[in-house]
Amino acid sequence: MAIKEIEAIIQKAEDTLQTAKFGFEDLSNKRRRTSGLRNLIVFGRSVTFVIQNLKTPVGEDEFISWYSPIQENLKSDVVMKYFVTLRNEILKQGKLPISTSVSLNINPGDMAKLGTPPPGANGFFIGDQLGGSGWIIELPDGTKEHYYVELPLSMADVKQHFSELPAPEEDGLKQKSIEELCTSYLSKLEGIIDSARLQFLGKKVQKVGKVRLPHYMTVVK
Repeated sequence: MAIKEIEAIIQKAEDTLQTAKFGFEDLSNKRRRTSGLRNLIVFGRSVTFVIQNLKTPVGEDEFISWYSPIQENLKSDVVMKYFVTLRNEILKQGKLPISTSVSLNINPGDMAKLGTPPPGANGFFIGDQLGGSGWIIELPDGTKEHYYVELPLSMADVKQHFSELPAPEEDGLKQKSIEELCTSYLSKLEGIIDSARLQFLGKKVQKVGKVRLPHYMTVVK
């Protein structure tokens, strides 16, 4: 087998996964949340496309023997399969079906905890299309903008969900937040790359707690 070619392909898969992770980091930025989610979905899907390039250097039979069980698992996994659907809908239709749920527990005096409203504030919103909350600011020209703040969970728990996730109500997947499902998605993609590295390079990626170390790092005990 061409070791250097295998290493290069697996590194490209890692780089593609890292781009998807950058999208995940943007989920906490309300201005970049939508673009971040789109990047996560599109580049996350590309990870498996890159991995399939291993077929040439490792040989088709060996690749299929390794990848077929993984592929079957992906097809039977509701979340992983749905991310493929999302990627196709984003690229072909620009569609990203999201819903927002809000659980309120606001008591008199709680708003004072948020400090002095910014100049021009004439209202407050909770759980907009980006899943954010904050002040409504009226600008001098009459237009209105959202000024985002972080609401304590004690006041409101705002979550966004994939509204068209094809999962039974009883299994709880539809109630999971976008962040929870994206975390699971990225973790499973990591697992595929780690499996490829172990299978074709004989190298095992270590974890410290839940933190996955870069492949070039090892912990000596």
